[in-house]
Amino acid sequence: MSKLDLLFNTIKYLKAKQVYFRIYYFIRGKVTRKEYTKDLKKELKSIIWNDFLFNKKSFYNENAFEFLNIKHNFSKKIDWNYIEYGKLWTFNLNYFDFLNQEGLDSEQGIRLINDFIADDNILKEGRESYTISLRGINWVKFLSKHNIVNPRINQKLYNHFQRLLNNLELQFLGNHYLENGFALLFGAYYFQDNQFYKVAIKILKKELEEQVLADGAHIELSPMYHQTMLHRVLDCINLVQNNDIYNENGQLLLFLKNKAKQMLSWLQIVTFKNGNIPMVNDSAFGIAPTSEALFKYARFLGLSWKEGKLKESGYRKIEKGDYELFIDVGEVGASYLPAHVHSDTFNFELYKDQKPIIVDTGTSTYEKNKLRQLERSTASHNTVKVGAFEQSEIWSGFRVAERAKIVELKESGNKIQATHNGYKKLNVLHSRTFITEENKIIIEDTFSKKPKYKTSTFFHFHPNVDIEKGENNGVILKDRNISIRFLGEIQSIEILDYNYALGFNKTEKAKKLQINFLKKLRTEIIL
Repeated sequence: MSKLDLLFNTIKYLKAKQVYFRIYYFIRGKVTRKEYTKDLKKELKSIIWNDFLFNKKSFYNENAFEFLNIKHNFSKKIDWNYIEYGKLWTFNLNYFDFLNQEGLDSEQGIRLINDFIADDNILKEGRESYTISLRGINWVKFLSKHNIVNPRINQKLYNHFQRLLNNLELQFLGNHYLENGFALLFGAYYFQDNQFYKVAIKILKKELEEQVLADGAHIELSPMYHQTMLHRVLDCINLVQNNDIYNENGQLLLFLKNKAKQMLSWLQIVTFKNGNIPMVNDSAFGIAPTSEALFKYARFLGLSWKEGKLKESGYRKIEKGDYELFIDVGEVGASYLPAHVHSDTFNFELYKDQKPIIVDTGTSTYEKNKLRQLERSTASHNTVKVGAFEQSEIWSGFRVAERAKIVELKESGNKIQATHNGYKKLNVLHSRTFITEENKIIIEDTFSKKPKYKTSTFFHFHPNVDIEKGENNGVILKDRNISIRFLGEIQSIEILDYNYALGFNKTEKAKKLQINFLKKLRTEIIL
């Protein structure tokens, strides 16, 4: 497919305002460069921030920073534009999460903030709205919990919020735009600024209604981003219920609590018993607060919630005997929010005795390179690929053109059957059926007609799982008391290596199966 076709088939799914603001911001940036220097002309009253530490993780120690499993020591001056490790590492440097790490005292924090302010006029990534949003929240938390009143810092923070207000990420929407809203709410309370408040409320009420699905999932369908967005909602509850500044008869607080309860319910269902989340779509270990930390935070804030049922997200979770099975039989995500989508329809993860067995390969980079393309590809997931075709046309790091659609979904008893049209250009439909028994999982793959190209299904195993070929088209998982056999029109079974993502910039060799077949395949996992 040509680049023009890819671009057209990507843009057609976007909302009109996304396209409009992408063009508007581009033209505005070429025509004018606005500086945000409005004076803060009032004394600030301190606000209450009840800090809640999620973990003991340290990002900073004596000018050494560690983000995304990469550590760097600035021997002299901190370069806030340091780009050697990629844009995401620089973003993390500018988020200032380290301000609120355990053990960092107020004097260290003030020194770091002042060092940053000294470079304000030459900042690059630090001026982007997303980094302003996260940094703004972190500065407000830090200054509030230490009761710091520093006019120079407050003035610069105020100007950062002014920049954010005039550069809302309407070209992206999704979690980026929500982060803008969360940040402006913190800015509104900290500066008691009505304009910040009005915009924050407008964003949060509209976007949380849209971005939290009826079953509680975040609309981008990444469990990692779900954790991050839930963290922000809980932070807003913490802020609002401890500071009676904007009294709407408790309406905002009630709204935030209801959304948090929905999200907590969904997270509780999808989280495996050992605490892991499924690594579907853009998800990685060590980025967002853990599910258990979020549950503790919610209880700290006085929240309680009921277990719900997975539906609108397209995810399903089955627990039987000593295994847990997570299944994706839904759409790839909201049509206008494809940035964190993978080509992974009918993907699944399997845990037994609280240990990962068959896993998603995960995400180890956001750089626009071959590895990013590979990790988003169909072949990097536990599903079926035809020839060189992707179920969904992923490209350019964060884009998706044509994408697989679920055209049929049937659920009854212990059976889930779904069909997608991701290979419609080949004029074939792929159906997958999951049948779950107490000690056996059956997966049936069927095409509406025999594809003209090589057809393969993939099973990616956790690095701790050792596999070997068995008899009669089967494999054995050593020390796991699990065997898998394949029945149907099998051409070959291959045991191959792949790189399992332990987090960003950190992988480990593991094994995968590639089963090449014609039109039908029956997989029996005996547990």
